[in-house]
Amino acid sequence: MAKKQINLRSKLRWGIVGVFALLILSVGFILPSAFNRAISFVERTTAVSIPHISEKSFKLGLDLQGGAHLIYKANVANIPQIDRASAVDGVRDVIERRINGLGVSEPNIQTARVGEEYRLNIELPGIEDVNQAIALIGDTPILEFREQNTEPPRELTEEEVQMMNERNAVALERANEALEKVKDGAQFDDLVKEYSEDSDTNNNNGYIGFLGPNTVLGEPLYRWAATHNSGDISDTLIESEVAHHIVRRGGQQDGVPLIDASHILVCYLGARNCPNPMYTKEEAAARAQELYDEANADNFAALARDNSDDQLSASEGGSFSPFPAGSGPYPELDSAIINTEDGQIIGPVETPYGYHVVYKQGTTVPTEYEVSHIAVAKVREVDILPPQDPWKPTELGGKQLDRAEVVTDSRTGNVQVSLQFDSEGTDLFEEITKRNVGQPVAIFLDGQPISVPTVQQVISGGNAVITGTFSVPEARELAQRLNTGALPVPIDLISEQSVGATLGAESLQKSLKAGLAGIILVMIFMMLYYRLPGILSVISLSVYISVSLAIFKLIGVTLSLAGIAGFILSIGMAVDANVLIFERLKEELREGKSMKASVEEGFIRAWSSIRDGNLSTLITCFLLIWFGSSFVQGFAATLAIGILVSMFSAITITRVLLRFVIPWFGHYGNALFLGAKKTNDSDV
Repeated sequence: MAKKQINLRSKLRWGIVGVFALLILSVGFILPSAFNRAISFVERTTAVSIPHISEKSFKLGLDLQGGAHLIYKANVANIPQIDRASAVDGVRDVIERRINGLGVSEPNIQTARVGEEYRLNIELPGIEDVNQAIALIGDTPILEFREQNTEPPRELTEEEVQMMNERNAVALERANEALEKVKDGAQFDDLVKEYSEDSDTNNNNGYIGFLGPNTVLGEPLYRWAATHNSGDISDTLIESEVAHHIVRRGGQQDGVPLIDASHILVCYLGARNCPNPMYTKEEAAARAQELYDEANADNFAALARDNSDDQLSASEGGSFSPFPAGSGPYPELDSAIINTEDGQIIGPVETPYGYHVVYKQGTTVPTEYEVSHIAVAKVREVDILPPQDPWKPTELGGKQLDRAEVVTDSRTGNVQVSLQFDSEGTDLFEEITKRNVGQPVAIFLDGQPISVPTVQQVISGGNAVITGTFSVPEARELAQRLNTGALPVPIDLISEQSVGATLGAESLQKSLKAGLAGIILVMIFMMLYYRLPGILSVISLSVYISVSLAIFKLIGVTLSLAGIAGFILSIGMAVDANVLIFERLKEELREGKSMKASVEEGFIRAWSSIRDGNLSTLITCFLLIWFGSSFVQGFAATLAIGILVSMFSAITITRVLLRFVIPWFGHYGNALFLGAKKTNDSDV
């Protein structure tokens, strides 16, 4: 019996360790900056590498960070019933592309059907000019045909060069000022808010994430991080193409494996992006086979330089930049390269671009480093004089397109998209194809290229075919987008709600103060009314709050005012569970039962009430999530998560704490334990 008691006591000690470990870990996820600073201090003191916690921030709703919520009704009265859903999906795709052009971070666009109406719900967090967004969304989709722009770009004027140099001098002075403050011991996170001009990381203490060796703009940061330790802060400015950086190193991890490969491309008349075809398809296949037979590890680079039609890689001996599996420059080659052993040459492999001979040199696993930074932006030539558009417009557009539809090539069985123009479009298209034989002509929708076919011959008669490696769904989507450009579905704005960034921040501060005040008052009440068990419930409640917030952050729950209300309500329900347990416990003690028996019986008797009450609330939450609007869904989601965590904290954590402390208070407890009076009744 004594040995059994010792084992039970040991398990309870480990349970207490687990409770406080869970509390510390969840607080670390909520406050990663402070936690990482503590980790860095430990690492510097002990020379032991400890993983850092990601410093991503909570995801805030429109009412807390500001933004706009728009609801549109799609007018589908003139669209056949069978095509209405796909037409509305096409409008959603168009709107998403336009909103992306505004630079909105994480817009949320959803379609919904309410009776016979089709609606689009659009959330635009952080947007400043709502009227601009409304104007952009409501415009008719624009379909354009463009040809290559061969005009040389202009150079910067003397005034523009002088302005660029002056602004860069100011930026350098500002960066050095921040660096001196770092050296004087100022907090890195505070300086991020004061100096950094990287809008993507300013609200997250400058946290960029893990950088690999192929991060183009982050290459100087990666080189610095590779030669420093976790917790180090650069004592000189790190200059990249876009900014001056002060860098803080975090942890490290193995990155995604990178493939080193080279290729020789032989294209042919009709292949994609083959500007000067020298072969028919059959001749290209035969030539690729000859090169494959001749190639080996020693001569592959020379063969690529002399024979490859991929001009970008030919000068580098056919070499690709190292790339992750599945993300190569030619998607159609990926599976062949992945399934090839290191050091092997394969081919010919056919893609829409022609025939490839591929040499896979090897695979490496790079180290990635976790980095935060203070970035002071530089002015570049491209900021003053943007790169010249590689495409120039023609007079042919959506107004000349009668219909786009999915067809199948009768000879090959390949899926294609057929275009039918009106009389004006027929003449324009013939002129465009006449001056672009062997050259690509791009089809743009809302300023974005959706297809870049190569003109194989002069096309007359008003009919054209877009060929490619389309699947049926892809071809259907392309035809849908073209028809949406030619015959747009009208949309009407039926609801607009906007919150300014200042008002959102004020709402957040008030919500935090109200929530904190409520939590403190509840904790004080529990300690005064239930004494020692109340103190234990405060510990359990602290674990509950920290775990819930950590879950919100980890799974990306959007916290709105309604969501915070749901969380605060769940705190009340978590307290209710403890109240039920403690009241049952008081009843058992007043009947003269021992402390141990009263605790166990109190949990057993309270569980059914806690379970039934919370289950009914959870059912309501799931119904609200399924059928409610976004604001109601936020309330229901946080309430449901809170209830599930509260059941764990009340039944598991509170029980572990009570079991651990009851041996300190004798067989029947004392006044600290609910004021129970000692009796002489036998143990039950």
